[in-house]
Amino acid sequence: MILVDLNQVMISNLMIQVGGNKDVNLDENLFRHMILNSLRSNRTKFHDKYGELVICCDDKNFWRKQTFPYYKANRKKNREQSGINWSSVFNTLNKVRDEIETFFPYKVIRVETAEADDVIGTLVKHNHDEPLLILSGDKDFIQLHKYPKVRQYDPVHKRWLSDKNPRRYLIEHIAKGDRGDGIPNFISPDGCFVNGIRQKPLRAKYLDNLKGDNINDVQEAFEDEELKRGWIRNRLIIDLEYIPEGIEKQVLNKFDTPQKGRDKMFNYFITHKLKHLMEDISEF
Repeated sequence: MILVDLNQVMISNLMIQVGGNKDVNLDENLFRHMILNSLRSNRTKFHDKYGELVICCDDKNFWRKQTFPYYKANRKKNREQSGINWSSVFNTLNKVRDEIETFFPYKVIRVETAEADDVIGTLVKHNHDEPLLILSGDKDFIQLHKYPKVRQYDPVHKRWLSDKNPRRYLIEHIAKGDRGDGIPNFISPDGCFVNGIRQKPLRAKYLDNLKGDNINDVQEAFEDEELKRGWIRNRLIIDLEYIPEGIEKQVLNKFDTPQKGRDKMFNYFITHKLKHLMEDISEF
């Protein structure tokens, strides 16, 4: 199974198209071609070993933001300052995603309030006895490398991602937080990024005190209640073992839906004048 982090594939293709010109109008046809060609290319490269693509999607109103209100809070502000018409971008992204779901022979999984991380995390946990490939450059997925048959490939930079100790990687990731997602390190206050407050320095002694690679032993060892609170805050957001049970059930139910056939693809390619991709239609 090849688990595609679709939003990342789409956005990375967009950034390639835009380049350094932030005032460019989004060319929907070119964007569609780039996304589909990326799926075709990676399917061709990995299908024999890992099987079929499963398209994993973000929804909106993420449950993590309900748990931690500062989650990704600065992203809207950063987009407004970028000069890119993100409303147009996301309309196009959603359109192409829906086209893939309707016309292509892949399972497309999107669950209310969930992110692609939740879809991928759930499917890995329930299918890790078979070879699985995560197609994403997001290092959040390194924690899933603890399963021996799981590998990860970054299709943008064309490189494999790995870590010698993914369990330890998760522990340090929780401790350090994730600035891009608005999660401070575990010794800093919740809203420090939004409020413009500098994080408390996470000195080596803090990481040294988080001994071993058993995450539950690490958590139980906390004696300082404030540090433990910060740790639990970050763990609930970062550790994919904490995906809500209801979301996991919905993901698995959608995954169990029978796979579509390939009969709609030909007319779709004609409608959207995908002449060059039509030559390789058998690779989809």
